Amino acid sequence: MDRIRIFVEELISLAGLTGSAVPVVRHILLIVVAIVLAWTGDFLGRKVLVPLIGKLTGKTEAKWDNVLFNRQVIVSACHIIPAVIIWELLPMVFYQFPLVRELLARLTAIYITVMIVRTGTVFINSFSLLETDGRRSSARQYFQSFCGVLKILMFFVAAVIVVAIVLGRSPMRLFAGLGATSAILMLVFKDTIEGLVAGIRLTSNDMLHKGDWITVPGTQVNGVVEDISLTTVKVKNFDNTILTVSPTALVSGSFQNWIGMQRSPGRRVQRKLYYDFRSIRFVDEEQKTTNLTQFRYAAEKYLAGLEAVNSQMMIMVRQLEATQCGLPVEFYFFLKSKEWKTYEHQLADILEWFYAKSADFGLKIYQQYPEQ
Repeated sequence: MDRIRIFVEELISLAGLTGSAVPVVRHILLIVVAIVLAWTGDFLGRKVLVPLIGKLTGKTEAKWDNVLFNRQVIVSACHIIPAVIIWELLPMVFYQFPLVRELLARLTAIYITVMIVRTGTVFINSFSLLETDGRRSSARQYFQSFCGVLKILMFFVAAVIVVAIVLGRSPMRLFAGLGATSAILMLVFKDTIEGLVAGIRLTSNDMLHKGDWITVPGTQVNGVVEDISLTTVKVKNFDNTILTVSPTALVSGSFQNWIGMQRSPGRRVQRKLYYDFRSIRFVDEEQKTTNLTQFRYAAEKYLAGLEAVNSQMMIMVRQLEATQCGLPVEFYFFLKSKEWKTYEHQLADILEWFYAKSADFGLKIYQQYPEQ
């Protein structure tokens, strides 16, 4: 640094400047040199370092280096270079102005701290791109929870360091003083700690993962899990609305996860039709068989022969307890398709067949008219 100052002073001497103008010109030139060096460092980082690292990571077959050392991470890290150069040149530029030097040094230190935190945040966020195939992974969810805690700790440490820089004290002394306020810190991070514990319980027990379809009783949550963080579970409903619920509420309460249905070979259908008691009658002279009995067996045979129905799973047509609105007959079977639209269309086709076929057996579906 002394060489740069000596070089500037020699330039001033060669220019023939003397008198009171020398200090002013010297400081102006030193400031210009500092700005040029800082800009050069930033330019080399963005135009040389970023493309170079991109080419090096692109030549490897591994995926992790392309993700962790992506352009956003490297560009964010390059913003630290000019600040470090300014930090190193401040004693040389403002060696005769200690107050200005101290003020600029603190501002530069705060900027460096903020940029380090930003780079660390971008780097941590890059880990979420390492696995994009949508698989259910407890290890991945553990890691996401850990990354959330790591970012919170990083922000907390950075905040303490910034306060220490502003006050001109050692960060270690501030950290030591925080021990007396541990109860307050526990209160501040109460939701975060509870969310971390709840998130670990959700994933360790294989209760919830990103991509699961869940419903929460008593709420409007009925959709696919978009993201799981320390304090919230983001769910995208089928009407494209976004709802959030806390992991603690899911653990302490109850919710329904449809992943079992999605993994199973069939999606259940459990529907009822109500038949008028007056339409149920015997169909043989011995009075052993009723038209409803024939209909039940015919319905089961029909379901077993359908391509859309999984015949390897339960197929049952049964009576339920009689009601004032007729005799309920329940159709219980499983469709192979679990995709919502296909499932609903196939279900409607089957039930419509039952509606129309009931009359062939002399059965009348109960219908309550407005005047009744």
